Amino acid sequence: MTHEPQDENDLTDDGGIGHEHPDVTGGWLRPSVFGAMDGLVSNFALIMGVTGGSDDTKPVILAGLAGLAAGAFSMAAGEYTSVASQSEFALAQIEVERSEIERNSAAEEAELAAMYVEKGVEEDTARDAAEQIHRDVDNAVEVHAREEFGVNANDLASPRLAAVSSFLSFGLGALIPLLPLLVGIEAVWPIVVLSLIGLFACGAIVTNVTSRSWWYSGVRQLVLGGAAAALTYLVGNVVGTTLG
Repeated sequence: MTHEPQDENDLTDDGGIGHEHPDVTGGWLRPSVFGAMDGLVSNFALIMGVTGGSDDTKPVILAGLAGLAAGAFSMAAGEYTSVASQSEFALAQIEVERSEIERNSAAEEAELAAMYVEKGVEEDTARDAAEQIHRDVDNAVEVHAREEFGVNANDLASPRLAAVSSFLSFGLGALIPLLPLLVGIEAVWPIVVLSLIGLFACGAIVTNVTSRSWWYSGVRQLVLGGAAAALTYLVGNVVGTTLG
């Protein structure tokens, strides 16, 4: 059975299929997207909460800057630890697989052939493929790791890349609601308007790697982030009134 391209733009000059897929599991995409959204939502809500409980802009600016710094460093540390632990676990499992292949190559070869048969490959072809793959131990380990637990040892996410991406994206998102205050604007509405625009933009940008429409994702992010900020503002107002 041949695969029919869905779009003529996917065809290369020689008639082959030339489309490429984005990296959906790489080390930069997830922390960047969630870092920017988290930074914007959390700092927007934090600033609105302090605004609701104080008539002075100085504590609001201080809280916003503290929220930006603390969140960015926290996100970076968390992402580094998470991705590093995940990569270390994957490498440990790969070494277990290597040990099994070196200790009992025949059984592992039969296991690989059985996997191919389950995927629709004819039994003789599956056995030949498994035998050829097992002629090189490193190749066998790589194929088994990919087939058994979906890991490519040569393409593991980078902890440093994840940490830096998280730090920069969170900081950028958290800076948006701070901008009006940093340029001397004390009114609340510019903070709200700029933050809501940022929320909609973040939601719309995410659709580059999802199947959702840009307006749906943008409105969803705007509503969720706006609701979080509004609720935090009410909490700050109640607390400020009580303490005052």
